[in-house]
Amino acid sequence: MEGSESVIATERYGSQEGWGYRVKNGIMKRQREGHGSRATGNSLHCVFKSVFLPQGYPESVSEDYLPYQLWDTVQAFSSSLSGTLATQASLRGVGVGNQEATVAAATVTWLLRDGTGMLGRILFAWLKGSKLDSEAKKWRLVADVLNDIAMFMEIMAPHFPPFFTLIVCIAGIFKSVVGVAGGATRAALTVHQARRNNMADISAKDGSQETLVNLAGLLVSLVLIPLVTDNPVLTFMLFFLFTALHLTANYKAVRSVVMETFNKARLSIVLHQYLLDGHVLSPAEANRREPVFLEFGKRTSVRLGVSLQELIKRPQELQLAEKDNTKPYLIGVRNGTVYVCLGLSATVHDELEAACQAFGISFVLHHILPPEGTLKRLSNTDDPWELVSESYKLMDQIFPTFLKGVEEAKWKTDWALLDWDEWRVEWRKKSS
Repeated sequence: MEGSESVIATERYGSQEGWGYRVKNGIMKRQREGHGSRATGNSLHCVFKSVFLPQGYPESVSEDYLPYQLWDTVQAFSSSLSGTLATQASLRGVGVGNQEATVAAATVTWLLRDGTGMLGRILFAWLKGSKLDSEAKKWRLVADVLNDIAMFMEIMAPHFPPFFTLIVCIAGIFKSVVGVAGGATRAALTVHQARRNNMADISAKDGSQETLVNLAGLLVSLVLIPLVTDNPVLTFMLFFLFTALHLTANYKAVRSVVMETFNKARLSIVLHQYLLDGHVLSPAEANRREPVFLEFGKRTSVRLGVSLQELIKRPQELQLAEKDNTKPYLIGVRNGTVYVCLGLSATVHDELEAACQAFGISFVLHHILPPEGTLKRLSNTDDPWELVSESYKLMDQIFPTFLKGVEEAKWKTDWALLDWDEWRVEWRKKSS
């Protein structure tokens, strides 16, 4: 009918906005849908999102992206203010404002600090680089604690002139660890948050967010500097205030992350609950129980991917390790620790099964689960090799059901972060 209006097409830009194409009297018009008089406010909102959030947000990122980024913004802002106080103290310590200080002495101090930091960066990456993927939350928190300690040392250094260079060099080592651990764990979290292979976009927008926060911190610092100059009491009061805010925000940030891949802690938690009552925890439930503080000096009860010499000491022990074993891995127990040797043909599911079997044996050895229930058969033997043999039979029964349950609970089982060492073993299997 002439004069009537009809919709010939509609389109959407993600979940942000929708448009309709309408035709009236032969003229086509494009009109925004569902916004009405708020178009100006919405357009500003859309511009802000396009500048500081990844394209396609929120569908292009994980569900925990927004709470993590909000807490990360708070911690970055407080860290920026603490850094201002530390920088002012460092400059005073190298002689800024002191007529007796020389440029050469200040330069040497700065070079020594940077040099020790470079060595610390290399050493830390060598010792702990392989742990940063599997324990990203823990090392993220450790990095921020070390960052606060380093800034505290820089603020204290000018009050101990004879030891100033030593103190700032130690602080430089701590900051080098922060640089490696913070950057690497940020990359690991970006992998988790990316839902459309958009890691680069997420990293770029994270940089924009951080720059905006640092700019806000810079403006606040311009007000703080005149207040704290020559006022050490106020300097320390503000530093401890910002540090408390920084650590609280960091704890909330890592707690808000919900990883869907298994590391040792999450797999142990999920398996423990499953063996207890048959319930498979969801990623959100398991992540809430996962410890986020690094436990220094704690002896590990399960070691994955070890060399064969750590598992067996005599040829007869290899025969014992093969008893009732049809898996592409070997398991042994020595001094309360469970060792797992991985075969060349092992898949990710084999790795998960081997880790579950090792954790089950560890639960029995350390009495973590009651002797009744699923592990009753394992609890009835005191011989370590008989315990391993019975555990193979048990895994044949429970692992297929457990694996189906974790997949239904939305866990990712096509890859895992179980911190396997690189040893791979090939052994002569018994003839049938």
